[in-house]
Amino acid sequence: MPDKNVKFKIIQNLGILFASSKGWKKEINLISWDGREPKYDIRDWDPEHKRMSKGITLTAEELKKLKEILDNMITLI
Repeated sequence: MPDKNVKFKIIQNLGILFASSKGWKKEINLISWDGREPKYDIRDWDPEHKRMSKGITLTAEELKKLKEILDNMITLI
């Protein structure tokens, strides 16, 4: 069973990708999980940032690679 007492600290909110009519927002943030080195994180959050959906965390290197992939995709559109 997953630990529901995961500690997190949002270091920096980098942007909102989508906002639902119910107040939840898909955000990209720089987050420290359980006191570890911060990582880039994309997931849905409730308005108070107390509840969250499953998401994806990326290191700086992974984020750079994702940017390269997205840049290449945009040239195809």
